[in-house]
This record gives sequence, C-alpha cells and structure tokens, in this order.
Amino acid sequence: MRNIFKLRLIISNAVIRRNSHTFQRIADILNGQKQNDKYTSVKGWVRAIRKMKDNIFVDIDDGSSTKRLQVVVGKSFGVDIDYGCSVEAKGQLGEAPSGQPEMRAEEIKILGAGQLQEGYPFAPRKSYSPDYCRQYLHLRPRLAHYASVLRVRDAASLAFREFFKSHNYFEVHTPILTSNDCEGAGEVFKVSEEKTSKENEPFFDKNIYLTVSAQLHLEVVARSLSQVYCFAPTFRAENSKSRFHLAEFYMLEAETTLAKSLNDLTSFTEEMLRYVINSIRNTNEQDINLCRQRFSESKFKLEDSLVSKWTVMSYEEASKILSEHKSSLKVIHSPGTSLTKDHELFLTNFNGNKPIFIVDWPVNLKPFYMKINENHSNIVEAFDLLFPNVGEICGGSLRENDIKRLSTSIENYNGLEWYLDLRKFGNVLTGGFGLGFDRLLMSLLNISNIKDTIPFPRFPHHCQL
Repeated sequence: MRNIFKLRLIISNAVIRRNSHTFQRIADILNGQKQNDKYTSVKGWVRAIRKMKDNIFVDIDDGSSTKRLQVVVGKSFGVDIDYGCSVEAKGQLGEAPSGQPEMRAEEIKILGAGQLQEGYPFAPRKSYSPDYCRQYLHLRPRLAHYASVLRVRDAASLAFREFFKSHNYFEVHTPILTSNDCEGAGEVFKVSEEKTSKENEPFFDKNIYLTVSAQLHLEVVARSLSQVYCFAPTFRAENSKSRFHLAEFYMLEAETTLAKSLNDLTSFTEEMLRYVINSIRNTNEQDINLCRQRFSESKFKLEDSLVSKWTVMSYEEASKILSEHKSSLKVIHSPGTSLTKDHELFLTNFNGNKPIFIVDWPVNLKPFYMKINENHSNIVEAFDLLFPNVGEICGGSLRENDIKRLSTSIENYNGLEWYLDLRKFGNVLTGGFGLGFDRLLMSLLNISNIKDTIPFPRFPHHCQL
C-alpha cells in the first residue's frame, strides 16, 4: 500500500512538473532562451493581425515583454482570429526575415474572442489620454505602455528588497490598522465596523485608523533586530486631487540603529536609489524607454542621477536660492516656512535636473520625533530628498533619543507613553526614512500624474473596483 502511494505521488509530481512548463514565456523566446527548430507552446493575446495570400501573421503578447512574438498561421486552419482575442498556439520556432524569432503554428486555438464591436474601449493603433484610460481601470493594464509601468513596478520593488537583503536588513510586516497618527497632521482614515446587531459596544476600545506610516512600529522592532524595513500600503485622507497625491499609496520605510549622523542616512539613501535605478535600467530598459516616450518629454535623464554625487544643501541655503529667484516662482517663499511643490520643482531644475537633499530643517516644520541638533536647538537632523519632475520623494531623520526632550514634545499626543519606554529601556539612537514608491516611479518614467503609476488609484470621490 505504501509503495502504491509513493508511485501515485511520483506520477502526480511528474504531471505537475510537466504541466507547469507546458507554455514558454514570449520574453524567454525573444531573448534566445528557446532554440530555433524547437517545438513549443505559447499563450497570450492578439495585438496585431496581418492577412496575406496564404498566411495570417499574428503578433501575440503574453505580458512578459514589450515585444511580441510573430506567429505564422496558415489560412487553411480556418480560424477566425480577431484583435484582442486570447489564443493558445503550438508550433516550431524559426527565424523571420527580420532576424527575429517567429513561430510557424501547427495548432492554434482561440480561447476567448476579442469582440471589439461589443464596446471594448481601446481600438488598435490608437492613442488615448491618461484621463480616458483611467475610466477603464479593469482594462487599462492591457495597454502596452501601462503593462510596462507594471513590469517596472515589479522590478523596482524586487531591486529594493535585494538591496536591503544585501545590507542585512530584515523585512517587517507592520500593521495597517493602528491607534497611532505618526505624522500628527490629522489626515487619517478612521476605521469603524459595520454594525450587524443592536449592540453599541465598539469593536476596538479606542480610535483606530488606517496607517499613515510604519515608522513608529519599525522603531520598536529596530531595537531588537537593529536594521529593519517594510514595503506596504499607506493611507492619507488628504482632500486633494492633485497629480501628486493618492489616498492609498506604497511606502518603503527603513529604520536602523547603526546610523551615527544625518550624513549616514543620506549616503545610504543615495546608495539605495542608485542601486535600484541601475537595476531597472539593466532589466527593464525597453519598458522604461516606452514609458518615457509615451507619457511626456523630460529634461531629466536617468543617467544624470548616476554620474556624480547628489547635491546636499541646508534648508537655509535652499531658502536663500528661492529668495534670490522669487520672480521665477508662482508662490513667493518666506524663510522659515515649508517648501511648496513649486519651490521643490524649481530647486531640482536649478540643480540641473538632478536629485537634491535638503537637510537641517527648522524644528517647527518637522514632526516631534526628529532629533534636535545638539549645536542648534532650532534645527532638527532631518532631510527631504527632491527628485526632478515630482519634488519630494523621500524624507528621513535621526530620531530624538533624549527622553526629557521627547517627553515635552509628545505632551499633545495621546497614547504614546510606550514610545518613551523605547528610550527608557536600553536607549539607542536610531534613524530612518520613508520613500514614496509611486512618486519615485513618476520621476523615473516621466509620468506626470501619480494616478498612472499604480493599478487601482484611490483619491477623493474615486475608488473604482
């Protein structure tokens, strides 16, 4: 009986292995990972059709590449192939006159009709505005340039994780439901359960919100694992429909006990982003080029961010530049006040369309947890990283580790007594940052509206699907 069970298991595993490799990725075929004169199978969607005397030339896309595989189908097959239909094709690989791989179909099966006449919103060989495409979120990923955005998202998120793993950081799963308002700005989504009974007792015994930042939770875990990060959705109830804001977006946040100075943090952040930019250029160059050509022209070139070390200037220096060029600004900057988006974009342009760190901020412009400079009590050890096209994409700081100062600064915040305990027991200096993943993609891909960097954008009065 035991031998019969083993035999069944072996047969079952063999079937699973064989079935899992039935279809070949088009990207692998086009990259030469599948030799000519080999029989193979592909599965995907028809993106172009050219009918000749004896054959039909069909371009098939399976989402794995910007390029498509040409499949030659004899008219004798008698299949009714239309744009957008899903197909399964089997045949011999060969070389087209162009030198590119092609398949000569020996079998082709239509899995689902395209049915453009039934109201499909994207006709072949036509270009549509981002606003129009956004009306059809359930179909938008099928557009070539938007598939490229999604592949770059995947590659960039993988590159971040590779970088952190190589630097001995641990990924932490932080909560989405929290009683903390880390930023203290009040722009939070309050969570409450839908009542299913007459009982009025709340589910939680305190106000609960969707997280605006994982920083405080990372500070907790950093005091055990030393170097931690998370990559997760974040929520802000900012009533803004601007092209830079989402109600739900992705944040990469990190916290370390090993940073001794603000320079340590800015250097690490620059090293991380250089790694990620280089990585996606190596793995997804065609996707990047397609996006940058499709969305808009920009003076910002990715290679410019890799040539020389990024500029670091103080808030005071930035304010001086803005004051000297107030005639070029839409909103005049007053020293000691926050930088507007217009100010941020001007500074990156003034810097030759290259990234720029703004450091040493006035204490009144930053949250309570940022460390006060030991030599200048009106300055905190904090930075904002500005990128061309979008302005701020990342903010970080050393964290205040003086328990007396912290006790005073959190007096107006309820429920943060535990935060003082982190300094009370085994106190250590930590530092960290939070990076807006979607804004980074805006800059790298020349996307003018953040709503086009994410599959399902959420913003005021809009929550499709």
